[in-house]
Amino acid sequence: MIVIDSASPVPPFEQLRAQLARQIQDRTLAVGTQLPTIRRLAADLDLAVNTVGRAYRALEEAGLIETRGRAGSFVSAAGEQGRERAYRAAAEYAAVIASVGIDTPEAVRIVQAALANSGAATP
Repeated sequence: MIVIDSASPVPPFEQLRAQLARQIQDRTLAVGTQLPTIRRLAADLDLAVNTVGRAYRALEEAGLIETRGRAGSFVSAAGEQGRERAYRAAAEYAAVIASVGIDTPEAVRIVQAALANSGAATP
């Protein structure tokens, strides 16, 4: 369920993008799930068509959804593949950390610094 808070300082397109991304990442929306059309979702959420279109474009650029022309927009397998790639990289990193004797808090600080330098969001 998507809820747009009109009183929030976060723009509606970003609220929509973030909620859909979260549902895709936590697998509430499974790979292959067809999303509502832009017009339909805009009407359902009482948003402008351009607002929903902007959120869909951002999700597509992130590889979380794919648009198949008139067939519509679908949750992409690329997002799942990205998650699997991240898990493999994390396992490799954990092995390196263990082999050089760095403790967990320091390893986490290293990751946080790397994420901050890459512009990625940190928890």
